[in-house]
Amino acid sequence: MTEATGTTDPVSTERRSPLDEVHRAAGASFTDFAGWQMPVRYSSDLAEHHAVRTSAGLFDLSHMGEIIVVGPEAAEALDYALAGKLSAIALGQAKYSLLLGRDGGVIDDLVVYRTGEDRYMVVANASNREVVAEELRDRTSPFDTEVFDESDDIALIALQGPDALEVLQQTPGFGIQGPGNDEEDFVAAVAALKYYRAVAAEYEGEPVLVARTGYTGEDGFELYVAPDRAARLWDALRETGGPRVVPCGLASRDTLRLEAGMPLYGHELGRDILPVQAGLGRVVALTKDGDFVGRKAIEQGPAEGAPVLVGLTAEGRRAPRAGYEVFDGDGPDARRVGEITSGALSPTLGHPVAMAFVAPDAAEPGSQLFVDVRGTRIAASVVALPFYKRTA
Repeated sequence: MTEATGTTDPVSTERRSPLDEVHRAAGASFTDFAGWQMPVRYSSDLAEHHAVRTSAGLFDLSHMGEIIVVGPEAAEALDYALAGKLSAIALGQAKYSLLLGRDGGVIDDLVVYRTGEDRYMVVANASNREVVAEELRDRTSPFDTEVFDESDDIALIALQGPDALEVLQQTPGFGIQGPGNDEEDFVAAVAALKYYRAVAAEYEGEPVLVARTGYTGEDGFELYVAPDRAARLWDALRETGGPRVVPCGLASRDTLRLEAGMPLYGHELGRDILPVQAGLGRVVALTKDGDFVGRKAIEQGPAEGAPVLVGLTAEGRRAPRAGYEVFDGDGPDARRVGEITSGALSPTLGHPVAMAFVAPDAAEPGSQLFVDVRGTRIAASVVALPFYKRTA
């Protein structure tokens, strides 16, 4: 990402979040991300990262895309359009899935919510929103279903960290949709909400979808709300949580997801990468009946010797970065075996961590490799992902 400061006014072609004024008032620094001006940090990357690991962080994810697929054959349509078996998920359940090309490459990774008997919400990455919407329209056209891009009508706030549940429960104004709409019902409902589940709720009388998913390796919630309610909800969560709730930018989100071993589109995922190469073979439902886009290529598998994703750890303070080369030795005759896709000095673990695509014969956990860090080869060990996993 290319960082820009909050003092520079974005040009008119750039998009702004419904929370843009809130971020600027808080002194955020901004970066261009997929055409959006989004906060990259408020105070320091380390402080924001540690807040999520120890208390709670608040993220604006309103740049993400929300695409609605609805109709009597919506389930069957998504089974064909996506790699997973979406017809199998229950009302209120979410599922991580992939939109594949016909060659098996990853066009985007998605989270799909079943929000009604014949209604699904597909959450896409900001950079792929238009592509995903168009692909879904094309792939579902033979079915009795419709596709609507509702991204501009939905703001998304994420509350992540060990204190997230308590803060959400204590924030006034929430209720559960339906008779009674009691705050006590909301408190009980979110406490009972399982991972990758969502509940239809209300905030100050307006609909809000509360999901328990996350991209940080911590417990947390995503709140899908109308754009004109986003600032009020953001402020309420901060006021309720006090110093326990820290606003966080994209920089800390990236180090958090890296520690949790979660792929980022454009780094660990792309159109030239098959899911199995990125450790996501389980996401593809080859056992489901019928065809789906990319099935033939997935069944054939990647070419012999195709690189696979691994975790790498190193000592010291010099962190591998995306694009750095990986070798099987530190001498002049060493073989280049791969390339770093994401890397950082882990704020939680205190040493460098990275993900890299390497040759299969260099991917065994425990293997010692070397990363070229600005002309110096740094020893690194292959490890299983994730680097960090919460204990409770």
